[in-house]
Amino acid sequence: MIVIYHNPESKNSKSGLEILETSKHDTQKIKYQDRPLDAIKLQKIINILKISPKEIIRTNDLLWKQKFDHLIQNGVEFTDEEYIEIMIEHQELIERPIVINGQKAVIGEPPKKIFQITQ
Repeated sequence: MIVIYHNPESKNSKSGLEILETSKHDTQKIKYQDRPLDAIKLQKIINILKISPKEIIRTNDLLWKQKFDHLIQNGVEFTDEEYIEIMIEHQELIERPIVINGQKAVIGEPPKKIFQITQ
């Protein structure tokens, strides 16, 4: 089963869903707004993606720029745990869609990256 964490308002999420609908896999669709991730689940996803928590944050998002950019510019360095706490508190900062197929996962931006784990 393929799991997609998405925002139905997002262009990339919509495209990702279209790709999954044409695949032959069963798909579980999870709207992150309806079922927010907890720290354990988010850490598990980050581990499957094989990236650091910092790499899954939408740093171009207005919320990030307003609340956190100035801290980074002033030399503040967040730990991995702090990045996870920020994302748990502000789920909209998590890159999406996130597509998981067993022990493989991608951030579907651009959406065609989803093909990497559905073949």
